[in-house]
Amino acid sequence: MAGERRNTTARRAGGASRNAYVDGSAVRRYRDSSYYYSAQAPARKRQPEPAPRRTRSRKELSESAKRNRERATGIGPGYVLFLVAISAAILFFCIHYLQLQTEITQRMKVVASLESELTTLKEDNDAYYAQVTSNINLSEIKKIAIGKLGMRYPKDEQIHTYETEGRCYVRQYQDVPGA
Repeated sequence: MAGERRNTTARRAGGASRNAYVDGSAVRRYRDSSYYYSAQAPARKRQPEPAPRRTRSRKELSESAKRNRERATGIGPGYVLFLVAISAAILFFCIHYLQLQTEITQRMKVVASLESELTTLKEDNDAYYAQVTSNINLSEIKKIAIGKLGMRYPKDEQIHTYETEGRCYVRQYQDVPGA
């Protein structure tokens, strides 16, 4: 390496140092005597040169090249069939997706109309309930029950108390014993 001459003019001249190439720095030269034939370097066996290739005639080479080019650039019927099948599948899924979206939109409209109808019915029901409860006069009901129907208040021995298990009301399925 002592006798090598390196080309470093790009660095000295102030050029782009990243793009500068120093001769022999990237890859050793093939006939670098300091590496291949020194006593420190391991001995390398020279490999025999490969046998010369069989040369084909120009006509045969061009025919095979034509076939390879046609095969590489041509689209075969299997590939076309594959593309058609994939395109049809994608088209089917897109149409199916759009149909589902349309169905969902229609159902959402139906649900919205039913909800508005339910709200209207609840408002009407509340209005009718308020009208019915406002027309009830409890003192008049008491007067009719005692006067016309002959009803009386119960006596203490007629009153039976019953304790519930936390429910608001009691359903009577049988007669109360001893009544």
